[in-house]
Amino acid sequence: MQRDNGSSVPSTPTGRVRHRKSSSEAVPDANKASGPLLVNDQDKYKSMRVRALSTAWMIAGFVFTIYMGHLYIWAMIVVIQIFMAKELFNLVRRAHESRHLPGFRLLNWHFFFTAMLFTYGRFLSRQLVNTVTSDKFQYQLVSFLIKYQMFICYFLYIAGFVWFILTLKKKMYKYQFGQYAWTHMILLVVFVQSSFTVANIFEGIFWFLLPASLIVINDIAAYIFGFFFGKTPLIKLSPKKTWEGFIGASVTTMISAFMLANVLGHYQWLTCPRKDLSTEWLQCDPGPMFKPKYHSIADLVPQWFPWKEVSVLPVQWHALALGLFASIIAPFGGFFASGFKRAFKIKDFGDSIPGHGGITDRMDCQMVMAVFSYIYHQSFIVFQSYSVDMILEVLVQMLRNLSREERKLFFVKFQQMFEELVLEAP
Repeated sequence: MQRDNGSSVPSTPTGRVRHRKSSSEAVPDANKASGPLLVNDQDKYKSMRVRALSTAWMIAGFVFTIYMGHLYIWAMIVVIQIFMAKELFNLVRRAHESRHLPGFRLLNWHFFFTAMLFTYGRFLSRQLVNTVTSDKFQYQLVSFLIKYQMFICYFLYIAGFVWFILTLKKKMYKYQFGQYAWTHMILLVVFVQSSFTVANIFEGIFWFLLPASLIVINDIAAYIFGFFFGKTPLIKLSPKKTWEGFIGASVTTMISAFMLANVLGHYQWLTCPRKDLSTEWLQCDPGPMFKPKYHSIADLVPQWFPWKEVSVLPVQWHALALGLFASIIAPFGGFFASGFKRAFKIKDFGDSIPGHGGITDRMDCQMVMAVFSYIYHQSFIVFQSYSVDMILEVLVQMLRNLSREERKLFFVKFQQMFEELVLEAP
């Protein structure tokens, strides 16, 4: 009997049909996976109530922490980092393999707290020294720890590295090395970036509060504009994000940045840098960035208009740069997180915040913004804020590390240089 040749399936020497290996990542249907836009979502009012209530609680807690001061904000950042690390550690952990690796989870936290010690030791060494200057023993101890901090942290890291090697088990190498690489990625992408936030805090709460507030404003505005007007999808990674929400949020954020900088810039509690780790009230010269400049608008308004000039803080123009970044670039941190969640086929990183997901879901854009704020501040703000007091403070700290003979030699040479500078002055 002749075989039917009308079949569309080609034959193979073994008589089996070969199938192309499918991708390990499921590709959902574009019409089904994306779900309805917020403007068409039937349950949007219910989810909006839950989200609004959670947002109100978060804002209230945030405002209270800001009122308490720098150390409490730092503590809040540390707690957020721990929750984010916990969510991400759990993302790729497998219960079956972890049961055969006692202590392996502790190793992840060993690397985490080693990175914390290294990063905060570098950022806050000056504040720590200024806090213990009144006690000679404490000052010597802190000076010793700061001097050898890099060596101590490196030794702790090497101890973790040796610990990891000693825990390697046959048939579990791939899982263990995957966890090792995943831990380092968490430290790089999450911890290191968000640690820049702490550096911003001690430069002045203003440089933490303004960028963080702009991200919150942008997120809320994008949700509201997308909720009521969203029609055009923005990006496939976040199906419910729309162009209407993106543009509306950008305009709102830019206006808010200019106005909010003016409000925050009038409070010394927010603008003064914290030079130690105390909690006492701050008073300082706000510097040129926070002193108003008056601009005449007489030629732009009618004669009957009561105001002929307006006052603008110079920092408000810098706030526009922060607002522009928060509107256009920072949302890509959220898009990155969305793609990350799609890769792991999860909706949220956790369920810590009702209506929002996990802590990581709320901090994705904040991490990107924190790094930019720190770099922008160091590049365009710090060099304008040097003063005689700041120079003398740095000089005194350096002199404390010198011996008595070295200090005498320094003052002799400094006196000679000072006399030469005086003679050179016009």
